[in-house]
Amino acid sequence: MIDILVAGGGPAGLAAAIRAATAGREVVVVEPRAAPVDKACGEGIMPSGVAALRALGVTVPGSELRGIRYVEGTRRAEAGFRGPPGLGVRRTALHEALHRRALDLGVRIVMGRVGEVRQGADSVRAAGLTARWLIAADGLHSPLRRTLGLDRPVAGPRRYGLRRHYRVAPWTDFVEVHWSRRCEAYVTPVGDRLVGVAVLSGDRRPHAEHLSAFPALADALGDTEAGPVRGAGPLRQSARSPRTGRVLLVGDAAGYVDALTGEGVALATATASAAVDCLTADRPEAYPARWSQLTRRHRLLTRGLLGAARHPLAARLIVPAAHRLPTVFAAAVRALQ
Repeated sequence: MIDILVAGGGPAGLAAAIRAATAGREVVVVEPRAAPVDKACGEGIMPSGVAALRALGVTVPGSELRGIRYVEGTRRAEAGFRGPPGLGVRRTALHEALHRRALDLGVRIVMGRVGEVRQGADSVRAAGLTARWLIAADGLHSPLRRTLGLDRPVAGPRRYGLRRHYRVAPWTDFVEVHWSRRCEAYVTPVGDRLVGVAVLSGDRRPHAEHLSAFPALADALGDTEAGPVRGAGPLRQSARSPRTGRVLLVGDAAGYVDALTGEGVALATATASAAVDCLTADRPEAYPARWSQLTRRHRLLTRGLLGAARHPLAARLIVPAAHRLPTVFAAAVRALQ
């Protein structure tokens, strides 16, 4: 019998598979898309995410990121990471590196989808396969979360993300967060002559229309679009629990607040590794508390920033406050490490 079946071959699913394989477990990943898979994301990996990838034996090529800079008009505030840098990495390059590492460890990757899940006393059956445990890593709008009755309705404003690449030389080795009253734009260097620009907003306008809120940024990018616009959302998702029976939810499938802090990859690898560690220790009941512990700081910080960004007066104060209180801003940035 398979030890662990993983539904979803994105970063969280592949991280879980790699962790399980290095622990000597037989693991199979079920994924409907051929590698490498692209998707809308900011493509900035925080230092903790880089460290987590290296711990899995995964090395990815990318542009070093020294810190985070907030920009609003002529005002700006920046803080460097303490210790090793982060990385700006094309999503396809990240996926390819994880996929290759999993295959090198003998992980079997099956093309398909996990639909119905049948749980027994000591096994779970899905996608025509039987395993001791199932890890659901099927993304932000996880069909398994819904099928298993774990989807929890989320109240409040909805936020969406759009990302596009521009063929222009990066002008900084910081992630730049440009603020306006209606949205934020995240500029991440991902190559010698390539930057990614991700826009987060509750307003579903086209990417180019959002950029009009940032005239200086739009001028710097010019007409250098490279590739299509990719979108995701609504971003906020919630699960009643990250575990039900013999199924554990990891990554975005277990719940998501917002992409504002850029911790997606770090959280995906952390929760995936924690789920596998609980299973290999024969303590699946410990996973929900471990998940809560790993994600608590992110949830609190992100909700706080979102709450401020939603109120026009508070939103106008974010960058000026960061500029006037550089020590506080630096502490917040280093908390993301």
